[in-house]
Amino acid sequence: MNASTQKLDRPALDAMLAGLRPRLHRYCARMSGSVIDGEDIVQETFVKALNALDGNITVEQPERWLFRIAHNATQDHLRRRSRERSRMSEADMTTIEDPSGRADARHIAQTSLRTFMQLPVAHRSAVILVDVLGLSLHETCDVTGATLAATKAALHRGRAQLRSLAAEPEEIARPALDADDEKRLRRYVDLFNARDFDAVRALVAEDVQLEVVNRTRMRGKAEVSNYFGNYDRAVDWVLSLGFVDGNPAILVHDPAGSDLKPRGFMLLQWLEDEVVSIRDFRYAPYCLDGADIRGLDE
Repeated sequence: MNASTQKLDRPALDAMLAGLRPRLHRYCARMSGSVIDGEDIVQETFVKALNALDGNITVEQPERWLFRIAHNATQDHLRRRSRERSRMSEADMTTIEDPSGRADARHIAQTSLRTFMQLPVAHRSAVILVDVLGLSLHETCDVTGATLAATKAALHRGRAQLRSLAAEPEEIARPALDADDEKRLRRYVDLFNARDFDAVRALVAEDVQLEVVNRTRMRGKAEVSNYFGNYDRAVDWVLSLGFVDGNPAILVHDPAGSDLKPRGFMLLQWLEDEVVSIRDFRYAPYCLDGADIRGLDE
């Protein structure tokens, strides 16, 4: 962590955010249990950091300051999700719970997001900050606001819980896709792969919203047409259907790659048979770190 005191203005903050984004996402994704939610929290962190700027401000430990904002944004996200789930029936809750995959206590940094979600929030935060991101105990205290004794206890208990989880068998519910959703997504993917972008454009709503994560945002069919044109000019992609953290997704592969591992993914939202929202993670490779990615036919 940067131990200096730095004067921050908008350009300096933008530069720092760009450099820290993968590490911030690694923390937020593991705390929330989803690379998609993790990106939402990172974006919320950026907004809160920008709102905190009042002209030029002097910040002690600027990187730690950003991690504190991310930590607090994550706590807000978890509380909102807890309130939402508390309104659901017990039967609904059983569809959300996702048993852990295997955890290797000797390689905590590789522990699955599902496994981290089985730890209490304080234990989860301590383990991720110390064992995944490499913060010291004192830096972790500064980020979370916990005492040194509480941080040591949370870290010890979190590590012990991960060792216990490592001995449990892997039992992961297979995600499923509604038949109508699959039909719509397959048509989109098939037209995309055929480079029939006029037909793809016909599927999107006039007021469609697009986010190319870590790059740009566009709104309206006219602007988004440029996005499809960029794909039409590129040759380093092919699409398939799958799931990312249990969410229906379009996986982006490199056709010249030696393996089948995706290089990115897209999320679509539909209103009846029109695409109203596109989130393209192709230029956010850090979002693949720790994600549970599966092809539809696996």
